Amino acid sequence: MEKIITGIVATIAGSIGWWIGSGMGIMTAFIISTIATGFGAYYGRRFARNILP
Repeated sequence: MEKIITGIVATIAGSIGWWIGSGMGIMTAFIISTIATGFGAYYGRRFARNILP
């Protein structure tokens, strides 16, 4: 269950990062999306570990 939550949060964060960066160009969108995916994976895993028994 932890991996599913981590994947969902990382995907959502990456999508938001892409949406934010898409107005500045495709490479900027890629970089921001990659960074946001990393943050999403980290915080998604923390969230899953704190909420699951």
